[in-house]
This record gives sequence, structure tokens and C-alpha cells, in this order.
Amino acid sequence: MIITKEIDLGLGKTISIETGRMAKQADGATVVRMGDTMVIATVVSSRKAPSVNQDFFPLQVEYREKYYAAGKFPGGFFKREARPSEKEILSARLIDRALRPLFPDGYYHETQVIINVISSDQQNDADVLGGLAASAAIMVSDIPFANAMSEVRVGRSGGMFVINPTIDELENSDLDISIGGTADTICMLEGEMQEISEAEMLEAIKFGHEAIKKLCRLQDELAAAVAKPKRPFTPLQVPSELTGFVKNACESRLKELAYKPLAKEERADETKAIYGETVQQTIEHFSAALTAEELAADSSKALCLNEHIIEEEIHSIEKKVMRRMILDDGKRLDGRNLEQVRPITIDLGVLPRAHGSALFTRGETQALVAVTLGTKKDAQSVDTLTNNNDKRFMLHYNFPPFSVGEVGRLGSTGRREIGHGNLAERAIRMVAPGEQEFPYTVRIVSEILESNGSSSMASVCGGTLALMDGGVPLKKPVSGIAMGLIKDGEEYAVLSDILGNEDHLGDMDFKVTGTREGITACQMDIKIDGLDYHILENALAQAKRGRFHILDKMEEAIPTAREELATYAPRLTSIQVPVESIGLIIGKGGETIRSITEETGAEINIDDDGTVTIACSNNDGTKAAVEIIKALIAKPEVGTIYVGKVRDVRDELGAFVEFIPKTDGLVHISEISKERVAKVSDHLKVGDRIKVKLVDIRKDPRTGKTRFALSMKAVEDEPVTEGAGENS
Repeated sequence: MIITKEIDLGLGKTISIETGRMAKQADGATVVRMGDTMVIATVVSSRKAPSVNQDFFPLQVEYREKYYAAGKFPGGFFKREARPSEKEILSARLIDRALRPLFPDGYYHETQVIINVISSDQQNDADVLGGLAASAAIMVSDIPFANAMSEVRVGRSGGMFVINPTIDELENSDLDISIGGTADTICMLEGEMQEISEAEMLEAIKFGHEAIKKLCRLQDELAAAVAKPKRPFTPLQVPSELTGFVKNACESRLKELAYKPLAKEERADETKAIYGETVQQTIEHFSAALTAEELAADSSKALCLNEHIIEEEIHSIEKKVMRRMILDDGKRLDGRNLEQVRPITIDLGVLPRAHGSALFTRGETQALVAVTLGTKKDAQSVDTLTNNNDKRFMLHYNFPPFSVGEVGRLGSTGRREIGHGNLAERAIRMVAPGEQEFPYTVRIVSEILESNGSSSMASVCGGTLALMDGGVPLKKPVSGIAMGLIKDGEEYAVLSDILGNEDHLGDMDFKVTGTREGITACQMDIKIDGLDYHILENALAQAKRGRFHILDKMEEAIPTAREELATYAPRLTSIQVPVESIGLIIGKGGETIRSITEETGAEINIDDDGTVTIACSNNDGTKAAVEIIKALIAKPEVGTIYVGKVRDVRDELGAFVEFIPKTDGLVHISEISKERVAKVSDHLKVGDRIKVKLVDIRKDPRTGKTRFALSMKAVEDEPVTEGAGENS
């Protein structure tokens, strides 16, 4: 049976959800449509019971854009969709982060959600529709799920907030925030803003949440119409005697350790020792206490002898100890108070050949950031359903295993690296100079050398510093901070600059970046239901104070961008030429422009409007390229002096000289010198560069060709006049 539900979100933005027509063998499937953009989401969850030793939820979320959806062919050599693009990976992460917390605790059945974009009007982005479709597919399935989740995008144009703005509407929007949530709470945020205030951001979130509530009710209606019973699920029950024994064995030691301000490795070593000793003590105790008859009568008793289950119980106690320490005493694992930011050190110009570099260290997190400046040819070609523009500003983030003291396999870039890099890129891009002001392609690379909390925010700070070190004229410096939350009932504590353990054991990871004037990007993940808006308001205010503290440290190191570009950065010079001269500069098959590049070492780009951009790492090369191009397009003028190249020598006639590119003139034997010349080859040879003056232009009455008369002796005592060129 086909069931369809529809809702109007205002301003003509109608969304429909359909189930029962497509992909009926999946556990759940829905098609969501807005305008002519359509996505299909399917979900399948394994019925095979997970291992008793499994402690994670194997959820896989895949988002794919099909090019046929927009009537397009995939770019590149292979004409089929292959590995996911960054856009697809980022969209999948948005959906995964919002869905994951809503599955029941202890549900470890392998689950796969696949979202395909099957139609695109190239105005309505499908990413947030994919989140809605994924949640609806789970709601109409038999898979246990806490409650419906919806995603929306919020923009603002003309002072008015807009739900799910089109691509054109986003062009004029000062914010772009993707919000995921249930009817009761917000569980995911990600976006970029043009320095908006904390109050404006909170207002945008509340506006988006109202639309989310409506979409969640629509899913509830759809699920009720389908009326598919949920499959039975009972989480693993640990015997109470095991919980009690482990608590008595290690709680006091974990509490004592929690109050010791230790470095990450020292804490890890001591924690490992407590785990090992407690596991051994527990197994020895229950091996002696449990008889074979008891184990046979109650299979759950065997969990008391399972090393993995025992470690999970220790971890649960460790989590409670750390959380109570923060809530009761306002103390953190490294001894800081709730708002304190770890010590910051900054080193600039650490890489002599990079075009800008910085080493940013905050506590035990360290980012080495390098900047490379290039030309338009270095821009990244982007090919998605809604965007074919070249990308001129990019930030790449690398997280090698040694940064956390581990051995790991080095493979292709992971989803986490792409997501963290995208957040940092969006944060800084909002203050990057425009193309007219700074016509470079900019690539920032953040190498994480150490990590113990918020390496993405270290990348924002390090990226800003490296750009300023390289002389890139940023509008304003940007800093970033990661906020955490510990909540127990009505009690809560907001943490500034969280550690890795505080992220792992806490309830929120909220990253905020911005200038002194406002927020430029954010990312938030919530692990609990019911985040109150007053908590979010407090977190934003506390983040602002932390952000300003970090900006103070950054401005102490480098108050403004350096006045000069780095020594090895290419210098860009632009000149305007007539559009009809573009072909002359390029030459047949690119022959002329290649010869200029080979001779001067400069890279040359020509726009359709006649703008010629010359990039070279030294001024001499730039100057030479400019002179050659000016000479190429110059029109011969009588009385002008040129530096030309001898192309042919005729002993009794004179020499033919190329005085501007592709144009030869004759230096008659009588015009070579004031002295009598008997033989031209005694004075000139092919390839010589000589200074000549154009003394006459006339048309040959017999052939109609234009003839140019040149003279060497006319310039023996004259300097080269302004505008004279030297050809290739």
C-alpha cells in the first residue's frame, strides 16, 4: 500500500514523504520530495544477534548523488559514479551524527542506511532532505528507534529567516546552518555564518526547531498509518553482583586518580593498571564463587567471568566518577576549572619554503599548519549536482595515528578528517579576502602532530596564523574553541576547551569559531535528549569568552598580517589586453604562451574579458613577461625604439629584424652604422638582439604588404623610450 504525507513549511516550500512504492524488500524505505528534488532512503538492520563482546553500534550511513538526477554525466574519464565526493561524505556525516544517538542503548545490530538523490532541480539541496528520509525510513520499519528525527537548513535574507533556502537564496544569506533534532531537542548543528551574534544564532536554531517539530509529527503520522510492529529487543543485562563487586574493587582508586592532574600518557598508564588489576581480581573472585551448576542454571552468570564485560563495568564507573567530580567540585581531569583554557604557545614561520606557516600548541594538542599560494590553474574543479564552480580556498586536515601515540594504517583520507577539515575551512573562509583583492588560490594544510581534544579548533587557529604569517590579508583573525557538557538531571556544567576524555565521557561536543565581532562557523553533537536552550545560551556565552582569550594569545604573536608575501610565494600581476589580442598571446596550439613561460619562468592565465594574470616568484620574470605581452599586442609606431632579434642577414642588402613578435622590418645596410658598412655579416649575425628605431611604414604597391624600415644608427646615442618592448 502506498502512503503519502505532505506538509507546507511556508513560502511555497512543500515537502512530501511517500512509502510503499519503492524498495519494498528493505526493512524500511521512503521517498522525500521538495520541488523537483527527490531522495530515496532505505534501512536494513541485521537480525543476527551481536557478540556479547561488542561495545559499539555498527551503523553505516551512505549518501550518494546520482548524476542522472540532474540530467548530467559524471565528470572525468569514467562515466559512472564511483567513490563518494567530499560533498557526499559531509552529507552522510550530517545524517549519521543526528541519527546515531536516537537508537536504543545497547542496540548493536549491524544497520545500514543508504540515501540516494534520484532527482535534482539544482535549487533545493538534497542533504537535509536525506536526513528526513532516513529517519522516516527507520520510523516505518520494525527497527527500534527512540523517536523521529528531522533535519532542516536555515538561511537568512533581508533580515528574515528561511527554512530550506534554495541555492539562489543562499547566495544572499548571511548564514547557512544545518540543524538536526527531534520534537523535543536539538541533537546536531553544523554551519557557517558571517560574524553573527550568539543571540542571532540562538534565534536561528529556535526557528529551525519549529520546522523540525512539524516534520517529526508528519513522520509520526506516517508511521502510525503503516502500523508496523517493532521487533523485540532486550539489551544485555549484567548481573547486579558483578556491578557491585567491580564498584567496590575500583571506585575509590578511580576517584583518587581522577583528582590527580596528570598528563595524557601518565593518566592512560595508571588507568590501564587499575583496569588490569580489577579484571584479574574480579575473575579470580567469581571463578571461586560460581559453581558449574550455577553457571549452567543461569547463563548470565558467565558474564561475571567475561573480561570485556568487566572492562565495560569499570568504564561505566570511571565515567560516573569523572562526571561527579566536575558537577560536585568544578574540577577537571587536568586540574583546570570549568572555563580555563589550556596553555597556548605559537611559533610562526617554522617552514622556510612554505608560503606561510605556524605551529599552534594548546595543552597536548598541536597543529603544524602550512599555506600554499597558487594561481587559478591550481583551483580545484568541483563537479556536483548543484555546484560546478572552481574552488579557490581549501583547508586539508590530516590526523596520523602517531598524534595519539598509536600505530595505525595510513590509507585514504577518512570521513572524520574530511569533516574536521571542512569545519575549519568554513570558519576561515568567511574572513578570507575576495578574488578581486587577492586573486590567489589558497591551500591550507593542517598536520595534527599531537591530539588531546579539539584538533579541528587548533587547525582554525593555526590556519589563521599561517595565513597572516604568509601575508594573506585576512579581514580579521579567527579562533575556535570546543565546549563540552556534563548533565545529570537538573545539574549541569559547561566545559571550555575539552580534553579527549571529556569529549568521550561527556554529553556534548560544541565547536564554535569566530572573530571578535561574531561567529563564523559551528558544529555541535549531543549525546542526550532534552538540551535546554538556556544551557545552549550559557555555552555560547562561555565559548565567546574562551574564543576571545585565544584571540588575545594569537594577536600577541602576530597582530596583523605581514605586509609582504612570503619570499617564495608567487607574485601576481594583472594587465588588461584587448579581447581580440587573446589569440595572439596564446598563439597557435598555445605555442606563444608556452614560449613566454619557458623564457621568463612566469605562469600566465588569461580570462575571457582580456585580464592577463602573471604569476612568478621573482620580479624580473614578471617584468619580462609583461614586456613580452605588451610587445606582442603593440602596434608599430614610427619613432619608437625597440629591442629586436636578427632573423636573417643579407650581406649586400641589410638585416631582417623581428622588432615586435611576428613582425619583421628591414635594417638597410646604410642604416646599420654611421660608418660605411661593406658587408652586413661583419656587424650582425642571426640571433643578435639589437636596438632599432622604426623610421618608416609603407605599403608595397606591388604586393600590398606593409613594409617596416628600421634604423640602428638612429638610436646609437638614444635610450629606449617608454613602451618599447623586447620580444621572445
